[in-house]
Amino acid sequence: MIALSATEIADITEGTPSGTPAGDLVLSGSVETDSRLVSPGSIFFALRGEVTDGHLFVDAAVANGAALIVAERPIETGVPVVVVADGVTALSRLAAAVVERVRRHGRLKVVGITGSNGKTSTKNMLRAILSDVAPTVAPEGSFNNHVGAPISMLRIDDATEFLVVEMGAAGPGEIARLVDIARPDTGVVLKVGLAHAGGFGGIEGTRAAKAEMVTDLPESGTAVLNADDERVAGMASVTAARVVTFGQSPSADYRAGDVDVSATGTTFVFEHGDLRRRVALRILGEHHVMNALAALTVVGEWGLDLDRAATVLEGVARAERWRMELFAAPGGVTVVNDAYNASPDSVAAALKTLAQITPGDGRSIAVLGEMAELGEYARDEHDRIGRLVVRLNISQLIVVGQAARHIHMAAGLEGSWDGESLMVETIEEAHDLLRPALQPGDVVLVKSSKSAGLRFLGDRLAGVSE
Repeated sequence: MIALSATEIADITEGTPSGTPAGDLVLSGSVETDSRLVSPGSIFFALRGEVTDGHLFVDAAVANGAALIVAERPIETGVPVVVVADGVTALSRLAAAVVERVRRHGRLKVVGITGSNGKTSTKNMLRAILSDVAPTVAPEGSFNNHVGAPISMLRIDDATEFLVVEMGAAGPGEIARLVDIARPDTGVVLKVGLAHAGGFGGIEGTRAAKAEMVTDLPESGTAVLNADDERVAGMASVTAARVVTFGQSPSADYRAGDVDVSATGTTFVFEHGDLRRRVALRILGEHHVMNALAALTVVGEWGLDLDRAATVLEGVARAERWRMELFAAPGGVTVVNDAYNASPDSVAAALKTLAQITPGDGRSIAVLGEMAELGEYARDEHDRIGRLVVRLNISQLIVVGQAARHIHMAAGLEGSWDGESLMVETIEEAHDLLRPALQPGDVVLVKSSKSAGLRFLGDRLAGVSE
């Protein structure tokens, strides 16, 4: 973080100094909400959550070296405390102030990324490209909510030239709040799907929420929109910013064609203006072509070298931990661990990839768990996935957990199967059923929402550990 005095932090957060006098204390360490991540010089925000209360961990934060505590009530500890009315609001105010100061005094450019799928992968692609050019800050993992995104923004300092902000939401208004903090120069919308549909009230509610990314962009900004998704493309009518599109559509400003997927990666021909070149991604899955296109569009609109950017993309080994991770497992088996998150669109894309990369003499095996946060759409969407498994001619389906049972039931109704679809209650049962039955040449896809925990099953089958 940029250097700020304790007094400035109190003023920015509209807080009141308490406890140990701050004197002329100046802070430039990290900002944390997890006491385990605190290091000497950190600022610790004690936030109240659904599960626990950060105020209970103030002593642990101080023991780890926290130099300032921001809390919602006075606390007796050995370091200065700033008492604020609401910790999350205070965190947002601090992030907004830091981004604005760095932008005012430096060359900072900010890009915000949202969409029902692909945010983290696109963020990682952009981080790789931009870091090759100048100091860049982007969140680790999926730090994309009302707490994680501001924490990521606070990683910048006066040398930072590029800030990539991933913006997720579980309900209306959340993306708008993050946009108000970061004030992106460029806003990217990847896709509108049913991820977290339960919190938005359906697909149109999701569309309206994702549109918050571009609604408040200024005329000087750029809205980067997916030309192949009509709900995203339609957002051109609700933004004052200049609109640039990407996709496989001939009308897109940045285009991809001749897409090919194999177990070694994904290739496509990239076209923009006079540039036409083949891009060979090491990342698995046709759906990552759109993520790569979105990243290249931002790069192109920022006037950076597209050919160099494409070369950097070709060196990216994986989208993210537990996202279409490909492993050569023991016994000549291939495991694709894509169980960090799951929505109807991402599961369909992963199943399609499984069908594409399985060799003719091998078996395609899908191990699927719950797609969470679908609300009233859960039954229908799990049903649709079960039917898709059959239509893609997947060799074996193993469904884990009662929450995903409609995948198993629909697969049985869709085809005249005899044991091709099996259901188990636990991850342990799935492992014990599958591991002895695997044969050389088999390709196993493990896919579920994070809450189902199948990512650990994928690691176990692959013979890897965290």
